[in-house]
Amino acid sequence: MFGRIAGRYDLANFILCAGIDSWWRKRLVAHVRQAAPREVLDLATGSGDVAFALSRGLVPNVAIVGMDFCQPMLDQAEAKKKHAGTNRYGNVTFQQGDGLALPLPEARFDAITIAFGLRNLADRHKGLSEMRRVLRPGGRLFVLEFSQPYAWFRPLYYFYLRRLLPGIAGIVTGDREAYVYLNKTIGDFPDRAALAAEIRAAGFASVTAMPMTLGVVALHEARK
Repeated sequence: MFGRIAGRYDLANFILCAGIDSWWRKRLVAHVRQAAPREVLDLATGSGDVAFALSRGLVPNVAIVGMDFCQPMLDQAEAKKKHAGTNRYGNVTFQQGDGLALPLPEARFDAITIAFGLRNLADRHKGLSEMRRVLRPGGRLFVLEFSQPYAWFRPLYYFYLRRLLPGIAGIVTGDREAYVYLNKTIGDFPDRAALAAEIRAAGFASVTAMPMTLGVVALHEARK
């Protein structure tokens, strides 16, 4: 499904989120910067926007690996990197890999980010456990993901999500059904407290959750 929409994915995101997704990424990068990592894994990197934002927002010597299991999305990321010039994102590399069986050694990374990808894993507990495995002791996990909005805003939000979003996305990408799936995964996703409990169940500690944009999105942070 992601392979089918890869070519129009960024444009669809910009339209559907009215551009606010760039602010969400900036907040994520600000929190990662406080952890002062030396090596970061951006899992479910897709077309690379978070990996590139990390490159711009962290010190230049931080190594950033963007990983995704969908090669057409990685092709989009590589094209962006090439278009930016050889020196622009020299600390970013992309690699194909499955989040449920990461082709990476134990205890390699100081930080892991995953933005709007956790809900697409077939087994969240297995994916979170894999993330913990490849983090160094004391390493940080940052999960930026859709959440359940504040109660008063929920009816309006779900009207948009279920009635308007698939049609708009269908016009932009030519693949309405992909966004029917995506809005279902958003609607079925746990709220902040439930996701924090899942992260703790995978062996993480010091789990916090910060709501953004009326609770539509949340940034969870945890430590190995």
